[in-house]
Amino acid sequence: MTDMIWSHVDEVPARKFTDGITLRQMWEGAGGRSCHVIDIAPGAVWPNLDVHKPGPEEVFVVSGVFNDGVRDYPPGSFIHCPAGSSHVPQSLTGCRLFVFYPEG
Repeated sequence: MTDMIWSHVDEVPARKFTDGITLRQMWEGAGGRSCHVIDIAPGAVWPNLDVHKPGPEEVFVVSGVFNDGVRDYPPGSFIHCPAGSSHVPQSLTGCRLFVFYPEG
């Protein structure tokens, strides 16, 4: 049986990324693979273009409405952002995201 690693989001310290956006690193693996919970406060906007490199980004909208600079994604939405793609994360209403970087 493999040793499992678990944590509860409320027990992981939030790190301020920018005004209105906090990151919680839930797990980090080999090669920079990681997953995070990102909270975006109402009206907050990522400060610059978010380019996905070296690999893709997987986003699941847990709550609220996420906007990538082009369209809105309601709770329950899954977004696959291939390597090299980009967006400007933001939310008018506020949202919580689960984000996974499978290749770092």
